Amino acid sequence: MRRVVEIWPFRPTVRYSRELAEALRTETVGGVIMLLATVVALVWANVSGGSYEALRNATFGPAFLHLDFELYKWVQNGLLTIFFFVAGIEVKEEFVHGELSNLRKAALPIIAAIAGMIVPALIYLAVSWGAPGARQGWAIPTATDIAFALAVLAVTASAMPAALRAFLLTSAVVDDLGAISVIAVFFTRHLNVLALVAGIAVIALYGLLQARRVRGLWTYLPLALLAWYLIEISGVHATVAGVALGLMTRVHSDPGEDRSPAELADHYLRPLSAGFAVPVFAFMSAGVTLSSESLGAIFTDRVVLGVVVGLVVGKFLGVFGGAWLAVRLGLAKLSEELHWRDMAAVSILAGIGFTVSLLIAGLAYSDDPGRVNAVTTGVLAASVVSSLLAAILLRVRVRNRVNAQDDV
Repeated sequence: MRRVVEIWPFRPTVRYSRELAEALRTETVGGVIMLLATVVALVWANVSGGSYEALRNATFGPAFLHLDFELYKWVQNGLLTIFFFVAGIEVKEEFVHGELSNLRKAALPIIAAIAGMIVPALIYLAVSWGAPGARQGWAIPTATDIAFALAVLAVTASAMPAALRAFLLTSAVVDDLGAISVIAVFFTRHLNVLALVAGIAVIALYGLLQARRVRGLWTYLPLALLAWYLIEISGVHATVAGVALGLMTRVHSDPGEDRSPAELADHYLRPLSAGFAVPVFAFMSAGVTLSSESLGAIFTDRVVLGVVVGLVVGKFLGVFGGAWLAVRLGLAKLSEELHWRDMAAVSILAGIGFTVSLLIAGLAYSDDPGRVNAVTTGVLAASVVSSLLAAILLRVRVRNRVNAQDDV
């Protein structure tokens, strides 16, 4: 235990702090907090839109470091990096210890996730074809929100087989990896090559120190901050640094270690991510003015309609169709615990875009606040529809499974 304290010295010491942190590590609590933050943002924006916008646009930071950002950008580029760092650790854990460590087991969620990104993008392009600015938003409906999706699954279908959660988690992890790749490749508007190379070098140094078993929070925290800064000023979205550092964090524990560095970082940062970083991002992103015009845009603005159809219909067709095709072609095998009806329900659940979809929307239409507002409304509407449909189907599946067991 002494080593744990040395590596991460500011562990909670008060009983209630520990209990709160433990609660925040569960998908249900994190999802509820994010939902509450979204509701507060919507109420504030529609009651006092001026003060909400003034808060989002409040600018601060050292100008000499080129970090004089609006509060919203600090949240989007800075605070959300914590979420992506935890996601990077989760991806590595899956590759080393989880479903992705076995190619045969990993094939089903990987193929489903890839199809679940391609099909929504194609449907979006088909629906929005010819609309002004349509091409910029093709990636918005490709992302699944892990926190919300797992929260809905935990609340509505905790009795379902663990294999269903494993499928959703693994496909969402692959989806997140794809989303951050899309952000890095397609939303880099200007590139400072020198800063990017320096950032990559710092991330590589972080990984080398991890491989050499160098310990100490104060060794890694300055490196992480420097890597974030260099990637930020390079023009690549700073959250990419979070994922890269997460992937570089060691997931194997050595003899004498109670936990690996990845487990320790996840243990302490997940509550911060779920209880603060993501809810604050949701609060800063979801405050759209709901009017007949903005709600009507869901049906009249083909870009917004493309996002909604891409998430609700495209995600289902992509994830379910990809999984079915993978099994049909003999590339993967469906768990004996699962039925295709279970897969259909969880495929609809993948249509909850939210966090990453809102992030991509903000990047795609950064110079058009009106379009961001309309697309955000569409993402929220699609996420609500996907949540409700999936919740209903999952409850039906749980009841049918219980009835089938009673008959036996």
